[in-house]
Amino acid sequence: MSFGTATKVCKNAWIAAASQRRRETIGNAAGTKPTKHLVRMHPARVAMGRRECAVGAVAQQINDAPASVSEAFERCKAAGKVAFVPFLCAGDPDLETTKEAIKILDRAGATVIELGVPYSDPLADGPTIQAAATRALSKGCPMDSVLNMLAEVSPHIKAPIVMFTYFNPIMAMGCEKFCKRAVEAGAKGLLVPDLPMEETQLIRPDATAAGLQMVLLATPVTPLERMKQIAELTEGFMYLVSVTGVTGARVSIADNVGTLVKTIKETSNKPVAVGFGISTPEHVKKVVSWGADGVIVGSALVRTLGEAPSPEEGLAAMQALTEDLVSAL
Repeated sequence: MSFGTATKVCKNAWIAAASQRRRETIGNAAGTKPTKHLVRMHPARVAMGRRECAVGAVAQQINDAPASVSEAFERCKAAGKVAFVPFLCAGDPDLETTKEAIKILDRAGATVIELGVPYSDPLADGPTIQAAATRALSKGCPMDSVLNMLAEVSPHIKAPIVMFTYFNPIMAMGCEKFCKRAVEAGAKGLLVPDLPMEETQLIRPDATAAGLQMVLLATPVTPLERMKQIAELTEGFMYLVSVTGVTGARVSIADNVGTLVKTIKETSNKPVAVGFGISTPEHVKKVVSWGADGVIVGSALVRTLGEAPSPEEGLAAMQALTEDLVSAL
């Protein structure tokens, strides 16, 4: 049942119940249940009924949420759509704003949401996300706080969360403990950008045991045979980096990535999502034309949210940008 349908059903049920109470109060035309006056429902009870209907409809929506990153992509493909995968840096400008941003992205149609854990030495990230991580860390944003925030927001969203974190913060907590806590907080996937394919074994057993799907990266310079191995080992989807370099919004994206998408899809049935440098609706349209299964947008959203004059303005601007990007899918 869709959100709109659930809301309509709930509303109709409420109206029917209210009508029945009125009939019982004033009687019918034949006077079978006479009464002296019409009993009106108190405004507070009316408001409460409406809130209960809304909560019920939202609960129905969340109950329909994909159980995994893989399922989210499968549903998208079955619907003939391309997945939208936004990235946020937790704690920039603060964790409360991050929580609201996640809700906005979910409502706007995110298929999966990548949640970045701020780190002091983010080797895969460009200036925009580095600056966001620095701002978050300067206010105090450890892994514990990020997971606590995620635990608060995850029951209210549909899109699966993929934790994007470097390995050092995981080691500091312990692999087994981190994986268990991440799943308890509501995460469905994990991407560790500084772990090459061979070293993912350091955490894969704990991730698998906890129920976290591990997403792996491939780049334009990854040898074909190695790319096939990555495609075999990745879970949920393969993250195809569109540039040789770090993250960051760019004026254009290289056309040769389209050939890579085609090559990967000819050798693997895993979904391929393209990221790094995608920041405009035109970029999104180009990636879709390549036949990619998903489009990943990070720096453009991070900059729009984190560099705004106020959190409220940042959230509004981020929502507008997200809607523009989604409309290009």
